[in-house]
Formats: sequence, C-alpha cells, structure tokens
Amino acid sequence: MGSNTYLLLPLLLLGACKPAPDERHVLPGADAAEGLRLAKAVGCGACHVLPGLDWPQGRAGPALGGFAKQALIAGKLPNRPEVLVPYIRDAPALTPGTTMPAMPLSEEEARHVAAYLYSLDD
Repeated sequence: MGSNTYLLLPLLLLGACKPAPDERHVLPGADAAEGLRLAKAVGCGACHVLPGLDWPQGRAGPALGGFAKQALIAGKLPNRPEVLVPYIRDAPALTPGTTMPAMPLSEEEARHVAAYLYSLDD
C-alpha cells in the first residue's frame, strides 16, 4: 500500500460513520408546513428565532435557522429524527436541567415540527 492509502483510510472510515444528509433527516409522512403551523401555535417563537415566523422572535433559546446542518441537539444529543421527536415533546426527560419545557404535542405533531426544523438548512 502506498502512503496515500494510509491517509485515505481514516477519512473513509469517518465518512462511513455519518449518514448522507438526505437519509439522516427523513420523516416519512411528516409535513414541514404543518410543523411551522404547530410551532407557531404552541409558542416556539417565544424562546426561539424561527425562519418563517415574524413574531415573536424569542432570544431565550437558540435561533433555529440552519438546524438541519447542526450535528447536535442542545449541544448534547445526536441530531437524528429518533432523538429530535422525543426531544421536541419532552426535552427535560432527555436533557435534565434544560430550560426548554415539555411541549403539548402528540408524537405525530412533533414529527411535523421536526420535519419543519429539518427543512431549515440555511
């Protein structure tokens, strides 16, 4: 093996650990537009700046533009649908001490909100 092979091997192994972006955030049957509507209805904008929501523009939580590109949720959890949906519903159960409250959303509604968040790739 040449020296280039030894340099490429770690990169290939690291790349294999991370799913392709289009596979990583798939939520079959979830609707991003419905997710934005629900985010407005439950008051997510009271704490977060959300693209597509003009008011309120809360500053207590992080701005959520570009959410799809973030590697972690709340700086601690992998940004994957199977983690995000329960996090949206009950963040304190997954990250004790968080200031984000449990949200009055069903699992289906949280899936829509997650689809909306995953549509935010800018």
